[in-house]
Amino acid sequence: MSLRLTLLCLLLPLAALASPSPVPPAMPEPAGETAPPPAPRVLLVTTLGEITLELDAAAAPRTVENFLAYARDGHYNGTIFHRVVPGLLVQAGGFTPDLQAKPTRAPVPNEAGNGLSNLRGTIAAARDRGVSDSATMQFFINLADNPAFDRKDETGPYTSGYAVFGRVVQGLDVVDRIAAVPTGSQGPFNGWVPTTPVLIERVQLLEPSTP
Repeated sequence: MSLRLTLLCLLLPLAALASPSPVPPAMPEPAGETAPPPAPRVLLVTTLGEITLELDAAAAPRTVENFLAYARDGHYNGTIFHRVVPGLLVQAGGFTPDLQAKPTRAPVPNEAGNGLSNLRGTIAAARDRGVSDSATMQFFINLADNPAFDRKDETGPYTSGYAVFGRVVQGLDVVDRIAAVPTGSQGPFNGWVPTTPVLIERVQLLEPSTP
């Protein structure tokens, strides 16, 4: 074997070791967290102005869907704010101007204790004071911070709380205007019914708000 061929045979293993290793395929980057769904928004057109609500379906999914179902069916159109307590709340959703109760669906579970507190400008599900899972069509908007309406840790007939499921994002001045109307006793209601009805003329579902 010639010297040249011998050297070539000796160099071949070295050349193989010196050759670059194959590059492994790039690993896909981990996917980011899924963005929360857009928050439903609802417009209440009242005789005293417009109120825009943003609903929190992540914190109160059953309560929000219940409210939206009534809204889609036109249930709230033509109902009144039948309970106005200055410094506390304005309540609506269940009665016609002549105080006739509208039909309801089955009640939904009480989602109080979901991390949302009854603060000024929040909307919460009204219910029977003594029955936790009794919310249907009625709702109220808090005129002030009302921590007494939040769920309590202790047990008792009035500790279940009232489920907050959204907030007013526009028209809080309209809510205050409703709170300022004169009230009196009518029908089964003592003292808190506006003497001039405050009507919800229509409820309109808006484009959701992107987080």
